Amino acid sequence: MTRLLKRVAWGLPILAVAGFVAFAPLGLQGAQKSKASPKAGSSKAAKSDAKSDDAKADEGESKEKEGTAPASTFKLPEQVYSTGYNGSYVDLIKFINTQIRQGWTDNEIRPSDPADDAEWVRRVHLDIVGHIPDLDTVQKFIADKDKAKRSKLIDKLLDEDAGYVRNFTTIWTNNLIGRRPPQNNTGIIRGTLQKFLRESFGKNRGWNEIVTDLLTAEGNNQQNGAANFLLSHMNDGAVPATAISSKLFLGLQVQCTQCHNHPFNEWKQNAFWEFNSFFKQDRATPIREYNEKTGRMDVVSAELRHQEFGGPIYFERRNGLMEVAYPKYMGSEVNPEASTNRRKELAALITTGERTQLADAMVNRMWGQFFGYGFTKPIDDMGPHNAPSNPVLLERLSREFVTAKYDVRQLIRWICNSEAYNLTSRVNTRNPKAKQDNPASGDVAIFSHMYLKSMSAEQLYDSLIIATGAHKSGSGSWEKAESTRQRWMQQFVQAFGTDENDESTSFDGTIPQALMMMNGELITNALSDAKGTLLYDVLNGKSKPVEKVKSLYQATLSRAPSAREIQTANKILQSASSPLEAYQDLYWALLNSNEFIMNH
Repeated sequence: MTRLLKRVAWGLPILAVAGFVAFAPLGLQGAQKSKASPKAGSSKAAKSDAKSDDAKADEGESKEKEGTAPASTFKLPEQVYSTGYNGSYVDLIKFINTQIRQGWTDNEIRPSDPADDAEWVRRVHLDIVGHIPDLDTVQKFIADKDKAKRSKLIDKLLDEDAGYVRNFTTIWTNNLIGRRPPQNNTGIIRGTLQKFLRESFGKNRGWNEIVTDLLTAEGNNQQNGAANFLLSHMNDGAVPATAISSKLFLGLQVQCTQCHNHPFNEWKQNAFWEFNSFFKQDRATPIREYNEKTGRMDVVSAELRHQEFGGPIYFERRNGLMEVAYPKYMGSEVNPEASTNRRKELAALITTGERTQLADAMVNRMWGQFFGYGFTKPIDDMGPHNAPSNPVLLERLSREFVTAKYDVRQLIRWICNSEAYNLTSRVNTRNPKAKQDNPASGDVAIFSHMYLKSMSAEQLYDSLIIATGAHKSGSGSWEKAESTRQRWMQQFVQAFGTDENDESTSFDGTIPQALMMMNGELITNALSDAKGTLLYDVLNGKSKPVEKVKSLYQATLSRAPSAREIQTANKILQSASSPLEAYQDLYWALLNSNEFIMNH
């Protein structure tokens, strides 16, 4: 707590962003409010202190800021950014931009400025590979003058960086079976599911193929990692398997319809049980082996065994009457005879067509993953009761996704090369207060700026590893870090489970989370000046103090410090008992800042 109290004494304020409380250096948030940059190519605006045309326009819009200007005066600026993308889908990216811009026009909202290179390179690394970029990557990217460097980096992260495969393996392992260690005697093997996903994303298999394998998997989960998904949810008459399959793969929340008709969407109680009947031909069987040390038969794996089952299933209405349900998906019936493999029929039904619910759900989910909000809110509750904010764009992307053979990497390219993805997270202050495009307060997301996203627990851990330089120590150290990551994650989930025995998937601002961040072993190790660490490299370099401070900022926040932040750092250096203590204190504050744990 000595270090913590020292921070407070220095006046490093407690700041709150998205509900999370942490310590941040002075000037951190001030940097977020810097003057908007001029339009690309406007050298006069950049060099002149005289009143520009934009400034005059700002004065003329004072009434509009008060909400009194007529709607007819609203006009969008020209497209503010282009990634330089010239791939085969350039027309599709233009279509995305046109549709998003139409939303801005319809809502009379001006888009924010383009994100600068520092903000963008951090964002795209967190979104694609799951961690911040290292210091060397940041410096090289900012120095690169290639106009197409953003598109090239997107391609590099998707095609060359193993981080993409690892990140999406982590995301979908958590989606499919959660973070928690399996309950006793379930036989779920997390490692084999991860192996299946790692190989699938590594080979860039189509999403339709991956989902088909997950829905049709059979046999022992030691040999077939995909079987772990259904094995985790086959309890209680496969009701959990029904609900999670619909939610993850179709974007439909049907869990409440097992007991009654949905009050809003078109799913009725019989539709739930018709979907459930696809999972009635299988049962989960634990596999046990004798443990010589304990003298007990321990569960070591599990097996998904096919069993002969034909005909209908029965469910109870709220009035107590029993009804029958046959396997049916969105009006398409399946032969109910025992000879029919129902899960294979289901997989074929949901992956067939020029536009499928499977494609709609994945496009919506991926858009939400990269922007913080999808076309529907929530992303997994689609349907007539919850119309998408941009149905034309969703339909086009869904059809293109199917045409591209459900290529997830291609879908990511479309999203990341769009104009909207390249905007800053700072809101455009020229918009009236009533039109700030703030989905967190209930507004419909129209993507006029990038929305703030809290890091996931995995993103935070991996980013701390990058920030300390541990990833450069060789494969052995990286593997050790992987093992440590798993142990850390288990402690995190156990410590922060909800009252419903659910899992916390992001840092939501609880006091235990803040204390864990500030005083945990991970942060303590990060402050080491041992050879091979980032702090060692910075301290032993020949650069001047201001350059050392800049390196610490770029290593953690990917950006250079503002003039005010440099001034604060100088005060820390002057008042500290040693340079090491000063740089450790500054580094500690940066790692525990709101800006570090937010993806913006």
